[in-house]
Amino acid sequence: MNILFIAAEATPLVKIGGLADVVGSMPKALKQFGHDIRILLPNYNVLHIHSDVNMEKTSEIDDFIINVSGNAEKFSLYIVEQYSDLKYYLLNNTMLSNSDNIYDSNELKRFLLFSKGAVELLHQLDWQPDIIHCHDWHTALIPMWLRESKWKGVTIFTIHNLAYQGFFDREFLAKNNLERYWKYKHHCFSELPLNFLCQGIMHADVLTTVSENYASEILQSEYGMGLDCLLRDRQKSFYGIINGIDYEVYNPEIDQHLAATFSISNLEGRSINKAALQEIVGLPVDLNIPVIGMVSRLDEQKGFDLVVAGLSSLIDRNNIQVIVLGRGQEYYRNMMKELTHKYPKNLVTWTDFDEPLARLIYGGCDIFLMPSRFEPCGLGQLIAMRYGAIPVVRHTGGLVDTVIDLSPDLSNGTGFVFTDYSVEAMVNAIKRAINTYAEKRHWRSVIQRIMSQDFSWQNSARKYEDMYKLATEHKKNG
Repeated sequence: MNILFIAAEATPLVKIGGLADVVGSMPKALKQFGHDIRILLPNYNVLHIHSDVNMEKTSEIDDFIINVSGNAEKFSLYIVEQYSDLKYYLLNNTMLSNSDNIYDSNELKRFLLFSKGAVELLHQLDWQPDIIHCHDWHTALIPMWLRESKWKGVTIFTIHNLAYQGFFDREFLAKNNLERYWKYKHHCFSELPLNFLCQGIMHADVLTTVSENYASEILQSEYGMGLDCLLRDRQKSFYGIINGIDYEVYNPEIDQHLAATFSISNLEGRSINKAALQEIVGLPVDLNIPVIGMVSRLDEQKGFDLVVAGLSSLIDRNNIQVIVLGRGQEYYRNMMKELTHKYPKNLVTWTDFDEPLARLIYGGCDIFLMPSRFEPCGLGQLIAMRYGAIPVVRHTGGLVDTVIDLSPDLSNGTGFVFTDYSVEAMVNAIKRAINTYAEKRHWRSVIQRIMSQDFSWQNSARKYEDMYKLATEHKKNG
C-alpha cells in the first residue's frame, strides 16, 4: 500500500515530544513489510536536516496557490530522503517556515494552513496514497475536507492525547470561514465544540489511539475530555494499538550517549553510567544509593502535583537521589527549584531538555518514576525498561498495558504499580522499589526480565497493517 503520514512533528527532522518519536519510527517498521511510506510535515525553519550522505533536501513541486480563509496562499513542496529510504515531504508556506516555534500563539492558523495545503497537495503529486494517516489535532481538519471532496482513499486519524484538541473561539471560526463545518447536527451536543479534534473524530474512516486501555478509558466521561460521546458513536471503527519504540535508536548496546554500553547479559555498564550520571548532574557519586530518574514534562498530567508534595518526606526518610529532566509549567519548575535548593545532595532538576542526558538517566538510574494522572501510552517506561531502569507507574492508560506489578516474591512482573492518584499511594510504591533495591540479587533478575520485554514496533506495526487492510476492504465494499 501507499501510505502518507501527516503530522506536526517527526524524528529526526523535528521533535518536541513523543508524537515525533511515533511518527518517525512507525513508518520504518511498516516499510519493512513492503509498503511505500511517506511523511508530510510543515517546512519549519528549525528542521534538523543534515548535509551529509544520509539526508538530502531537494525541491519537488514549484509554487501552487490556493484560497485559504479568503487569502491567496502560495505553497511549494520539498522532499528529504533519508538513508532508510523514507521520504519526508515538507510543505512550504511563508507562515509555516517563518516561525522558530512549532507550537505558539499562531499554531491554530499555522495548522489550518498546513491542513488546507496538504489536501490540495494530493492534486499536485504524481505519487498517490491509498491511506492517509493523520496524527493529533494539528491534522484533524484533513479527514473533514477529504470526505467533502469525495477522495476515494482511506483516512485514519490517531489521537495521541485527547487533552490537546486545538481549541479556538467564535472569532477564529468566522475569520476562517469554518462556520458551515460546525453546523452539523449531532445528538451529543446542542453545538459542536469549538476545536479541531472533533472533526477528525467525526470524519475519519477509522480512529485509533495509542493503547488499548486508553481507548477504553476515553469512552468514559472521566477521561473523555468532553468528547467521549463522539468517541462512543465511533466505537465500531475505533482501535487502541500500543505504541512501540525504535530499537535501533534506543539500544543500550550501541548508544553513544551513554558513558558505557551494556546488554542484558553484561550489566556492568549500568554502574559506570550511574556514576557518570551522578557526576554530571553534581550529586555525590555513590553506587549504593538508589537513584530515581524522571524524563518528563513538568505538568499535572505527568503527576507533578504528587511529586512536589511527596518528595520531601521521601528524601527525609530515605537515602535516595532524584534526577528530573524536562521542560514544563512555570509553577512546577519553581516548586522543583525550591526543593532542589532544600536538598542539594539528593535532588537535581534540569528544565532544558537534553537528549544525551535523557539517555544517561535511562541507562544509569535504578528506578524510573511515572506517576501520571493519565497517560495515553507513555514512551518513557518503554525506554526505561529497554535500558534496565525499573519503572514505578500509576495504573492508568498505556501504563496498564505495558507495566505489570511485581509479585511479592519478585518472580513475576516488570515494575511497581500503584492505583490511587494520591501522594500516599505513590510514596508507598517508591518505598517498595527502594526496599527491593536492597536485595541486589533479586534486583538484577528483575532488570534482566524487563530488558527482555519486546516493545519494538514490529508487533504494533502488524496491527496497523491489518487495520489498514480491513479499512480499505470495507471502503471498497461500500
